[in-house]
Amino acid sequence: MANIITWDGTATFSAGMTPFGFYDDDATFQIDAVKVAKFCGTRLGYPLMDVELQSGSFFACFEEAVSTYGHEVFQYKIRENYLSLEGASTGSIANKKVINPTLNNIVDISKNYGTEAEVGGYVTRHTGSLALTSSVQNYDLDAWATSQGITGSIEIRRIFYESPPAILRYFDPYAGTGTGIQSLMDAFDFGSYSPGVNFLLMPASYDVLKVQAIEFNDQIRRSAYSFQIVKNQLTIFPVPKINGSLRFEYYKVDDKKAATFIDGSTLITNVGEVPYNNPTYGYINSVGRQWIFKYTLALAKELLAYVRGKYQTVPVPGSEATLNQADLLTDARAEKEALLTNLREMLDQTSRNSQLERRANESENLNRTLNGVPMTIYIG
Repeated sequence: MANIITWDGTATFSAGMTPFGFYDDDATFQIDAVKVAKFCGTRLGYPLMDVELQSGSFFACFEEAVSTYGHEVFQYKIRENYLSLEGASTGSIANKKVINPTLNNIVDISKNYGTEAEVGGYVTRHTGSLALTSSVQNYDLDAWATSQGITGSIEIRRIFYESPPAILRYFDPYAGTGTGIQSLMDAFDFGSYSPGVNFLLMPASYDVLKVQAIEFNDQIRRSAYSFQIVKNQLTIFPVPKINGSLRFEYYKVDDKKAATFIDGSTLITNVGEVPYNNPTYGYINSVGRQWIFKYTLALAKELLAYVRGKYQTVPVPGSEATLNQADLLTDARAEKEALLTNLREMLDQTSRNSQLERRANESENLNRTLNGVPMTIYIG
């Protein structure tokens, strides 16, 4: 049976002794690496029992624990702030920076709705002019686009073919001369002076009803201007009697599709491009380091379980000893899961939403307490 290498209780750290070397240059990490190795070795039974690991095994577990801590913390920060981070530059490191929530992306999203509502957006709205021919009622706007050298299809947004607005045929609702005051003034030769006017303030709904009444009158009793457009086939009502021109506004469909994609060669386009580096171990506070020490021990316990699972038994004078591989593995996995759950719960409790809720509850409880304080009566 091969000789089993066990830990001798000593550890000396130097750069290059961890698999990736993420934190080897950090002086605080170098000091704690030796302490963590001794801590894990003692917790695993040394010197009362042999520990089938080396100092390099503890250093590897320590590096993984720090990286796991940074992964959980920065993953939380990305989830908390991604709406503000997306579209930002990938050139700057996000570590040690406060991410202020902004409305930039929300405004960008709203601009897409603005395109359809015709109140803004990213897509250029073009203006075109169509020649109307006397007695011709139907016009092919796709054919017009081809004649203008427009590639792809177009989307008509507005046709300027309306009758004059009804409000132009509606006099000022705040002034009237129905009482004959103007004629009375003329009779006394005051007509060259300021006219006699009655002012009567009417509700806005009165104006709306008047305008609707005029428009319905045009639609029912008169031949009003109108049009119909189906798949860019335009029909004019009534049939034009003279030659003229018709102005309209449209989007190029290719422009709308192009607005979907933004060149993101130097921008954050997904969570994998948010520029968080591995954490600086020296900046992690004592609370975070305690979590890292415990997670390192769980990793070391799991690694020791795999080693003991390979050997199963070790020879002792006059017999063999069965190793506790199964117990170690079960404990290690449970401890890792408990530590991760605890860290995630703590991060959730410190989220922006949770903190605002807590602040609101504190304010409500404080006001309730102050309301119970008796008010003194001041006598001057």
